[in-house]
Amino acid sequence: MKRLQLTPQLIGAYAIVAIGALMMLGPFWFMFVFATHGNREILSLPPPLWFGDALGDNLRQLLTSLPHFWKNVGWSVYVALMSTALNLFFCSLAGFAFALYDFKGRDLLFGFVMATMLLPSFVGMIPTALTMSWLEWMNQPRALYVPGAVGALGIFMMRQYIASAIPKELVDAARIDGCSEFAIYWRIVLPLIGPALGTLGLITFIGSWNNFIGPLIVIRDMEMYTVPIALRSLQGTGQIPWGAISAGSAIAVLPLLVLFMLASRRLIEGLTAGAVKS
Repeated sequence: MKRLQLTPQLIGAYAIVAIGALMMLGPFWFMFVFATHGNREILSLPPPLWFGDALGDNLRQLLTSLPHFWKNVGWSVYVALMSTALNLFFCSLAGFAFALYDFKGRDLLFGFVMATMLLPSFVGMIPTALTMSWLEWMNQPRALYVPGAVGALGIFMMRQYIASAIPKELVDAARIDGCSEFAIYWRIVLPLIGPALGTLGLITFIGSWNNFIGPLIVIRDMEMYTVPIALRSLQGTGQIPWGAISAGSAIAVLPLLVLFMLASRRLIEGLTAGAVKS
């Protein structure tokens, strides 16, 4: 077995990766550490680097300040699951059409969809709020997951993956056997695009879970808040309870970390699929 030689270039590459890992993981570490300390320790210099014994006090303060916190967590889960399910269905359906159908204006329409990715997210804030108000959906969870039921990034991912993974001959054979178009999508295409669905589902779930601007615009009742808005409400008047905020943030982030660790391989497979053609 050939031994790895530590050249200056390799050592430099490892050093860059290590520094990058510390910069990415450092905030998570301090978040979990601060969740176990009070304000005095958190605001001291230097800040605490190891866990303390104030986790119980911080959790009690969190639940006292946010009596609907667990309900807020439940709304975040519901909205994220609905957004993920809708995105997986509509984006895969659109990607199926763009990848395997030849219709007039297909490329022009696909280019228009991709062009929407160039628009800043805040451009649609006021139109979305006015539309939700006109539909009388303000302060309802549907105002969060219906506007984002389909996205350009998801359509692009599905189209690229289906075009590289699903041969047209397979679809043509299904048509000859009398399979309907939706049945081809549901019974043939959908089971074969698992890696792409897993990747899009993970990205959509995390994006919806961390969404701040959307709930800030359309949700007004504190009982209906999602987790990011609920935690932000603690930074109001008076002394900011950083320990309680860190404890709530840790509760909100922990499921995402577990989900990412479990699905990281599927995420890499989906992101790299179709990048190299044989």
